[in-house]
Amino acid sequence: MNMQNIISEIEKTDPEIYERLDSRRDIMKKFSNIGGKIALTALPLALGSMFNKAYAQTSSSIVDILNFALTLEYLESSFYYIGITTPGLIDAAELPSFTHINDNEGAHVAFLTSTIIALGGSPAALPTFDFTAGGTFADVFTNVDTFYAVAQTFEDTGVRAYKGQAAGLMSNNDVLTAALQIHSVEARHASHVRKLRGVRAAMATIQPWITGKDTAGIGAGVQATYDGEENTTQLGIEIKNINGMAISFDEATEAFDEPLTMDQVLAIVDPFIV
Repeated sequence: MNMQNIISEIEKTDPEIYERLDSRRDIMKKFSNIGGKIALTALPLALGSMFNKAYAQTSSSIVDILNFALTLEYLESSFYYIGITTPGLIDAAELPSFTHINDNEGAHVAFLTSTIIALGGSPAALPTFDFTAGGTFADVFTNVDTFYAVAQTFEDTGVRAYKGQAAGLMSNNDVLTAALQIHSVEARHASHVRKLRGVRAAMATIQPWITGKDTAGIGAGVQATYDGEENTTQLGIEIKNINGMAISFDEATEAFDEPLTMDQVLAIVDPFIV
């Protein structure tokens, strides 16, 4: 195994490799020492460890992301629990579906908590929530339409939040897979709540999907959840009227979900956390 050639080839792609690791001389010295202590067949493992240090997410950073997700799941789980246990709030026909959503969120909390512990981390504490957001949604647990509107906002935010953190979990395939599974369930929740709101309001503009950066009638108080969804360009390719097809602005934005950064999500949910 010619380590110098390997490092040289990597350097062509990543000129900053030595800033991520050590100097060329130190790298060669370390591998010379390693080569005298372990079998040749173990060298690839040592090499993998070295590049994991340079490029991979650490368990600590993954735990940070999972604790971020856990806080969002605490938010949703607590919200739905109050909703389904408040007598007369949710329509009787819809109570089973929201009970199911609540069960999903509880399972997400349990899974994330267990995973964080398994990775050697400490799960985030359960925050104290103000689901009125300082009075913005004062009747959230007395007016079912307000409850549904806040539910939609939480679910749409959650979908974009999980998407925004996917890249940070790529170094752990098992965790990434599980996070994407939660992401898809949150998307189903969002679709259900949005469809329900559309039927109740008899508004064709409230669809199971997001169109542009439209809040589906909720208003400026939740605009941050939808900003950025008006994007029509993916990988530098304009989706609207792509290849001469009659694809409108609305259709182009509906075809892709946009991620939210951790900071953006924390700013969105901050009014709901005491």
